[in-house]
Amino acid sequence: MADKKLSLIIATYNRGALLERTLDSLLVQTLPTSCWEAVVVNNNSTDDTEERLATYAAAHPEIDLRMVTEIRQGVSAARNRGIAEARGAYIVVIDDDETVVPGFLECYYRLFETSPEVAAAGGRILPEFVSPPPAWMSKYTERAIVGTLDLGPEQREFPQGTFFGGGNHGFRREVIERYGGFDPSLGRTGTVLLAGEEKEFFLRLRAGGERIVYLPEAVIYHLIDERRMTRAYFSRLCRNLGRSERRRTRALSGGGYLLRLFQEAVKWGGAVVLCIGYLCTGHPSRGGYLLLMRWQITRGLLGN
Repeated sequence: MADKKLSLIIATYNRGALLERTLDSLLVQTLPTSCWEAVVVNNNSTDDTEERLATYAAAHPEIDLRMVTEIRQGVSAARNRGIAEARGAYIVVIDDDETVVPGFLECYYRLFETSPEVAAAGGRILPEFVSPPPAWMSKYTERAIVGTLDLGPEQREFPQGTFFGGGNHGFRREVIERYGGFDPSLGRTGTVLLAGEEKEFFLRLRAGGERIVYLPEAVIYHLIDERRMTRAYFSRLCRNLGRSERRRTRALSGGGYLLRLFQEAVKWGGAVVLCIGYLCTGHPSRGGYLLLMRWQITRGLLGN
């Protein structure tokens, strides 16, 4: 099949049913199908993902959909494989538990077609809760669980201290040729909740002086089920967020790790102030979970 201008990469691991839901949202994209392809990377799934995708592709020949396999476990390795297999000049990355708005691919396509100075971009990440979120959830704890990103309605460069999310970003192929792909030592690996691969990639591009743009209209909805709103899952997630930051910053330099520890101390001060505020406004559980988040991240940072 002829090369497409844009390639959408979706890494998947044991989420066959959810993957179909993600693919359904691609059927109504406003970008003509002649312009894009979807590459699903099967990262050693043991469920019926392969069979489901084959059936889905046969039922929807109007979209250019194919599966490749990556046996090295981990989302970073899977994404790197997808990029290597992609035919497009523009690469867009989403996850297998998301849905995208109809104009999603068109937003990225239009940006890269009309703004040659832009190397990469990222869009909004919003939650889709299968049931009402618990009373303890605040915008801070939600961000840890969902990866929420909403910088407002205007397109602009990412402000200092922010970065795009792993489940909603895109870049030109030459970016990979200049900077390399995702760090396989970071990011979720099977059921291990590591992270940080998109942050490390973003900061590498930013250090190279690349222009990275926030795309407010490129919206994805991240599905959050009840399991992700339990105390046990939240604690494990936050501990691994800390471990990911330890791994990322220690790979940079000893100074980078010490700076991150200093930043963590500052975050503790902010968390205590916020906790007092929640107590005073009658939301003690929000304050408690905020301190739990900070405690688990700190433990992970210290190597526990």
